[in-house]
Amino acid sequence: MKDIKLIVATHKQFQMPKDDNLYLPIHVGAEGKASLGYTGDNTGENISTLNPYYCELTGLYWAWKNLDCDYLGLVHYRRYFTKMSQKFSEAINIDDVVLSQTDIEQLLDDADVIVPKKRRYYIETLYSHYAHTLDGSHLDKTREIISRISPAYLETFDQVMTQRSGYMFNMFIMRKELVNDYLTWLFPILDKLYEQIDTTKKTSFEARFPGRVSELLFNVWLKQKNITPKEVPFMYMEKVNLWHKGKSFLEAKFLGKKYGKSF
Repeated sequence: MKDIKLIVATHKQFQMPKDDNLYLPIHVGAEGKASLGYTGDNTGENISTLNPYYCELTGLYWAWKNLDCDYLGLVHYRRYFTKMSQKFSEAINIDDVVLSQTDIEQLLDDADVIVPKKRRYYIETLYSHYAHTLDGSHLDKTREIISRISPAYLETFDQVMTQRSGYMFNMFIMRKELVNDYLTWLFPILDKLYEQIDTTKKTSFEARFPGRVSELLFNVWLKQKNITPKEVPFMYMEKVNLWHKGKSFLEAKFLGKKYGKSF
């Protein structure tokens, strides 16, 4: 049996898979907060206080530094890898749909990295979508940082920014050695980005730019390493208003209306 740990990033109590040998709920941003009864990302070596900016990455950092396992992955309290594509309904039993230990072992026999199915924008590139919905200067500054501290990745960064699809949500499962390679590259870039952008006048939504930029940088790392990951369905464990989500996407594209909240 492979030694696999999937952390479930959460900031509130929620239904969790019963297999607690595989799925480990992590209270992200736990520093200074009341306990949820889950392991906090403020134990051991951690960056819990950066959660308002780095989002679920504070949980991933904690797992990277404190968990001893052969394979590490990240899912969210309301977003999981699943056995098949299906829409959420109140009648769904989470343990019937999420990947089991056996499911993951079989997938890892054929691929080094497991990712959620690509998000496709069709009428937008990754760069233009970020610029229309959020703030393109974040990516411009990221490019400058990469050119200075990781120039071997610069051409790949430029290529990925022109793609019309990518792997999102910071969700993955991969060998711990690959996690180490990825996060050793990622965090110095995000740290410099966070240092360069003033967060004092940003809303709590706007301040989460390091976490959002990291979603795109994961695609850069995959391409640079020439890794072809295995795509797996994913599912929201809460109802999502797809009409409102699509409307906001089109308003950002054609009317210049930035996103002001998560969907």
